[in-house]
Formats: sequence, C-alpha cells, structure tokens
Amino acid sequence: MSAEQRKKIIILMINMFIAIGSFGIIIPILPAYLASINQGGTAAGLMIAIFAGAQLIFSPIAGKWTDQFGRRKMIIYGLVGLTLSMFIFYAVNSIWLLYASRIIGGIGAALLIPAIFAYVADITTFDQRAKGNSLVSAAMSLGIVVGPGIGGFLADFGLKFPFLISALVSLSAVVFSIFVLKESETAQVTQSMDAKTETMLRKIALSVKKPYFIPLIITLVMSFGLMAYESVIGLYLDNQFNSTPKDIAVMVTATGIVSVIVQLFVVDRIVQRFGEVNVLNIFISVAAIGFLLSLFASNYLIFFLISLIIFLSTSILRPVLNTLISKMAGNEQGFAMGMNNAYMSIGNVLGPTLAGMMYDVHITYPFMLGLILLFITLMITMAWQKRSLHAKALS
Repeated sequence: MSAEQRKKIIILMINMFIAIGSFGIIIPILPAYLASINQGGTAAGLMIAIFAGAQLIFSPIAGKWTDQFGRRKMIIYGLVGLTLSMFIFYAVNSIWLLYASRIIGGIGAALLIPAIFAYVADITTFDQRAKGNSLVSAAMSLGIVVGPGIGGFLADFGLKFPFLISALVSLSAVVFSIFVLKESETAQVTQSMDAKTETMLRKIALSVKKPYFIPLIITLVMSFGLMAYESVIGLYLDNQFNSTPKDIAVMVTATGIVSVIVQLFVVDRIVQRFGEVNVLNIFISVAAIGFLLSLFASNYLIFFLISLIIFLSTSILRPVLNTLISKMAGNEQGFAMGMNNAYMSIGNVLGPTLAGMMYDVHITYPFMLGLILLFITLMITMAWQKRSLHAKALS
C-alpha cells in the first residue's frame, strides 16, 4: 500500500476502534447498573436485541445512503448516533429512555460499519482489499478487548462514570473525523444514483439475486453461531466447570487478543496463498470441528483452548467474507456492505434469542445447533464453489 492508503486505513481503524471500544466500556458494569435501577436479565437481553434489531432494520437504507451521499458523511453521522446514544445512557435512568438510546446506537452502527468497509473498498485494489478489511476488523477486535477492561477500571469511580467517558471518547471520534477524514474519490461517482429508498424486505429480496448472496448467507450463519455461543458461554462455564467471573473474563480477553493478532498478521497471508473461497471452506470446517469438540470438553482449560480455535476461525472468516462480498459487488459497494451488515444483524438478533431458549432445554443444545448450521453452510459453500467453477468453464 502507498503512504496515502496507509494513512486513510489508519484513520478508519482509529474510528472503528473508538466506536467499538466506547461501547465496550459499558459492558462490565451494565448488569450492576441495571440492578441499581431495579432491572435484571430481561432488560439486559433487550439491550442487545434492540441494538441489533435497529441495526438490522436500518442497514439497507444506510447502505443506499452510503452509495448516494458518500462514505465520509455516513461515517460521521454514524459516530454522532453512537455518541448521542452514550450521552443518553449517562443522563437518564428511565429504562424506556435507555431502550431508546439503544435504538439510536443501532442506527449509528448501521450507518458507520458499511460506510467504513465501503471506504476501504474505494481506496484499495482487489489484491489489497483483504489486508485493508483485516486491518479494520483488527481495530474492531481490539476495541472489543480494550473497552471492557477500561470499563471495569472506571467503575471504581462510580457506576455511571464509564458511560460519561464512553460518550466523551465517542465524541472525540466525531471531531477527529470531521477534521481529518476526507471523502474517498471513488464514492463521488455514485452520488448521482437514484435516491429512491426501498424497504428492508425489498432490499433482502434484491440481495437474493446478487452474485454475493451465498457469502451473505455465510455471514448470517457465522454471526448467528458466534452470538449464540457468546450469549451462553458464561452460563455454560459456570454450570459445567464452576468457573469464576475472572475465568470468564480471561477467556473473553484471550479470544479478543487472538482475533487481533490473526487479523493483523495472518489473514492477508493465507488469502494470498489459498484464495477467499478456499479459506472459507477451511475455516468453516475448523469452526464446525470446534463446536463438535466443545460438546466433549471435560474441564475449563480444554474448553478454553477449543474456544480459541472457534474465535480464531471466525476472526479469519469475517474479513475474508467482507473482502469476497466487496470484490463481487462492483460499483454497489454501499448496498453490498449494507446488506452484509443487515445479514450479520439478523444473526445477532436470532442467535442469542434462540440459544437462550435452547439452553433452558439442555445446556449443550446451542453448541449442537451451531455445529449443524456450520455443516450445512459448508455444504452450501462447496456447492456454490462447484457451480461457479462450472459456469466459468462454460463461459
């Protein structure tokens, strides 16, 4: 990459890190805060579902706007939404206003994330795109790791203090982007597109006919499985191995660090060597094996190591899927990244909801469900690959 490309990627990484990290700050103290306002597990679950649901509903519109109005505006507006959400969280105690803040935050994320990945597509070549996406994904993973650690430290100064710091950090990202981030040149040619907006269902229906539909399905299944896994992992560890909160925190931090390292130093190399589709086949298989092995883990350490394998696989799959969709999207980067975000959000909504219900029936059922879905996904991916090769041979 040229010096100018690296500079722009670094700016995007800073934005992604601040956005994800500022939200991560509130994670460790959210249960205690909800308890302080006489709310419990139901409210905590709705906080996740409402955010993901708002992100899902707004993602297709946000993708259209990203193509129509430019990446820079959507990145800034998305950061403004996240900042406003955090300030509301700090300022109020009403559970309904807290839910409203999650809606605003979800809309902000819907604007921000596809715009950032579309920006990466604008400033990179096909060969550079995997590296660009992996760097931005690494910044996201680093925010997930750093944010909760900072939040736990800040909680010593009061339950609401982390919310204020989160809002101020997010605000700094808005100011930083206004003065530093420039519009990507490629985005300018799309601003004359038809301004007509369509419903989410219409957008999803259109995505079925796109050449990148199968990668979108893989994104949905991966998000479903990962969020289902994450939503019950603490309960599972406590039930099966009597793990302490410290044990669970160590696991979350370690998997986050693995994600960062893999996305920074591994993804680009393996994509260059094997190609995106082969990497998908390999690491969907590895993730499925991880889900299978988790059913037989006999102690915390073994389950810890298996979790590292699963998160390593998903850390590779996420930027590879972004890259594959981007390469197949042509000039509709905003729409493609918006739909990518929408399909991911569907998984983020359905995964924890269904996993919690299945966990109450039997604690291993969420892992069995993930295993079945990953196996089906692998079969779909291989069939899609075979059909694509056959089509190329005939052309």
